Amino acid sequence: MPRVALVTYDPGPEPSKDRDLPVLVRALEEAGAGAEAVCWDDADVDWASYDLALIRSTWDYSWRAAEFTAWAERCAKATRLANPAAVVRWNTDKRYLGELAAAGIPVVPTRYLGPGEPADLPDDHEYVVKPTSGAGARYAARYTPDQHDTAVRHLARMHEEGLTAMVQPYVRGIDTGGERALQFFGGSLLHASRKRAVLASGTAFDADKVAHPGLEPWTPTAAELDVAERALAAVPDAPELLYARVDLVDGDDGRPRVMELELVEPNLFLFLHPESVPRVVEVILAAAVAR
Repeated sequence: MPRVALVTYDPGPEPSKDRDLPVLVRALEEAGAGAEAVCWDDADVDWASYDLALIRSTWDYSWRAAEFTAWAERCAKATRLANPAAVVRWNTDKRYLGELAAAGIPVVPTRYLGPGEPADLPDDHEYVVKPTSGAGARYAARYTPDQHDTAVRHLARMHEEGLTAMVQPYVRGIDTGGERALQFFGGSLLHASRKRAVLASGTAFDADKVAHPGLEPWTPTAAELDVAERALAAVPDAPELLYARVDLVDGDDGRPRVMELELVEPNLFLFLHPESVPRVVEVILAAAVAR
């Protein structure tokens, strides 16, 4: 009987926000596996006792990115880690968007401002500022040119914490077409979803935000699928990807662009796509016994 660790976070006194976790534990156990939800930073866990450590909802990692990637390296030496540690390290820093752009993948245009660099912000269009290591719209906000001083304070706060900022034009296509999330599992498309814009105008960067507003099932277009597959093919160690989520928005030309690749801990939205559970379980079990 394969043993699978579904790697999550410690929510403290609050209930876990991972709605998929109990579904996966139950489905894997019904399929004959030993499945257990385990916190990534639990020092008492014997990772070598599992056939597969599947990262699922380590949603506090962006606050502790260096600690998390160090854990991934250690875990990968003890058992099979999905996704692999090298992919985890690459994907936890959103400067990978620059690599995708250099490979010819259409992405949302992005500039990076590290600590000590001047606050070179747009003065002729609305834009978004967010950290290169972040999740759930943490430390993300949108600004108009007349909000320059507020955006500068936002940058200063991130730089004080050692974070590099990303500056992107606010993509108007989000307001009309939303953001589409294409989920891949075991190397093929699993399902897709669409959500409305996360960043409302005037919302403070340190305010709590709804990560997936208005989420609904989506059937991807041929153009969306093409961009998503090209982006995944450009990922270092791409053949080793067990799962992936590609977030797309429409650029000013109406064509899909990559907003983000989620290769570490993407929500699978199984509550929205229950028909996908058997396929996910099949792929997980195959990965566990292939170690």
